[in-house]
Amino acid sequence: MKKKQKYIFVTGGVLSGVGKGITAASIGALLKAKGANVSIQKCDPYLNVDAGLLNPAEHGECFVTKDGAETDLDLGHYERFLDIELTRKNTTLSGRLLSEMIADERAGKFCGKTVQLVPHLTQSIQKSILEAGEGSDVHIVEIGGTVGDYEGLSFIEAIREFAQKMGRQNCLFIHVVYVPFLGTSKEFKTKPAQNALNDLRGFGIVPDSVIVRTEEVASDSVSKKISLFGGVAEENILLMPNVDTVFRIPLNLVKSGIHKLLSDFTGLHNEPDLSSWEDVVRRQISVQTQTVRVGLVAKYMGNEDAYISVVQALKSAAWHSNIGLEVVWINAETATENDFKKVNALVVPGGFGSRGVEGKIAAARYALDNNLPYLGLCLGLQVAVIASARKAGLKDANSTEFSSKCKYDVVYIMDGQAGKESTGGTLRLGDYPAKLVKGSLVENIYNSSNVIERHRHRYEVNQKFLPEIKKGGLLVSGTSPDGKLVEFIEAPECDYFVATQAHPEFRSRPTRPHPLFLGLMKASIAKKG
Repeated sequence: MKKKQKYIFVTGGVLSGVGKGITAASIGALLKAKGANVSIQKCDPYLNVDAGLLNPAEHGECFVTKDGAETDLDLGHYERFLDIELTRKNTTLSGRLLSEMIADERAGKFCGKTVQLVPHLTQSIQKSILEAGEGSDVHIVEIGGTVGDYEGLSFIEAIREFAQKMGRQNCLFIHVVYVPFLGTSKEFKTKPAQNALNDLRGFGIVPDSVIVRTEEVASDSVSKKISLFGGVAEENILLMPNVDTVFRIPLNLVKSGIHKLLSDFTGLHNEPDLSSWEDVVRRQISVQTQTVRVGLVAKYMGNEDAYISVVQALKSAAWHSNIGLEVVWINAETATENDFKKVNALVVPGGFGSRGVEGKIAAARYALDNNLPYLGLCLGLQVAVIASARKAGLKDANSTEFSSKCKYDVVYIMDGQAGKESTGGTLRLGDYPAKLVKGSLVENIYNSSNVIERHRHRYEVNQKFLPEIKKGGLLVSGTSPDGKLVEFIEAPECDYFVATQAHPEFRSRPTRPHPLFLGLMKASIAKKG
């Protein structure tokens, strides 16, 4: 008899950003370490069709899957923790479901029925869950936002109905809440968490487990109170204070009562192999004799989550190189040579729009002139090309993204993209192959002549200016297989000056750092001397 598929739903209360994504990813990592085939999905109640047009300063980075879906940053957590590659089916926004429903209604597919949130939207949500979980032993679903949000009510109703259809024994509900500490009275206050549990029960869902997030370590009295007023067994309540590294959370889960709950639910009673996680934590917390300072030339300075995959890729590379890392945030709008002189390497990440771009160009030029290790990501390649062309004498060299009538458009818009600059889902998105030049630095870094990386951009290097770009110090070291698009550049006169039109940070893992970031760490230490 075929084993019944299991579903785990992770919801949140009190406030957003409490750690549902890390919780879901950590549960997935634990179950995968026990041998389960795990899939995972983010359901977001936003009325956006995808995350492509969301402001990074507010929502954090836009993560891109291998098939080109523009998604919430939580999918980056999922990929890093589970070491899998997700697709567009692993992200569901209500805006996309609603637009599809309206299109179906206009096409007559509802046969004249009144189209309603219940049952039509809820059934659409359930269908997306079934499709995303197909083929796995355990499918984990994170519901975005907090229980009680108006836009999220359909998702809560959908998973309540889903458990009724699939069998409550095959569905596990985990609720993540926040318990604040009041300094004036010197006590943790559980009332917001109690109210959040009441809200969830009011919608017909009694959670099997509660994860209690706190800033500091809380006493067992918090668990007892939440158990008493929340109707959840005390052994299934996990106090989860802030930790020194989020990669410790799978290790903490296995030491808690949640491990037994998950084992009983899945039928997997074996001990998980978490040796790779133990190694990551050991490397991260070990005292290093050498530390490098890497300057991240950024335009979104108010929200570090806007570059979370880049930062995690840097950290992973540093841990595996057994060196300490200090990420120095350099404001692209105000950057000067003094900022660049204070670091051992520079990273220029991706971005859109003209704000701060001159600071990024200056960073690339400084690295080129001073043999400072440099890694350019997407826009980081384009500003390097502009810097090189200007160095060669094309003083007005620019991108048509920043100056539509520039004299020397060394970076220009892709064919068929003109007029789509403010529209979603029209970029060059997802995995694309590249062919690397024999004997190039990037071929040596990858140890391969053919690579695949993820993309998210609209503009390309204008190859008619390659002679000037070469004169300025850069060579093309990787192209699309047909040679029409520039994918990698490097500076032969520099020890490590590499840039790619792609976003390699999306494929970096804590247990398997990306080679371009490892190369940067090695070059940074060598430069430091």
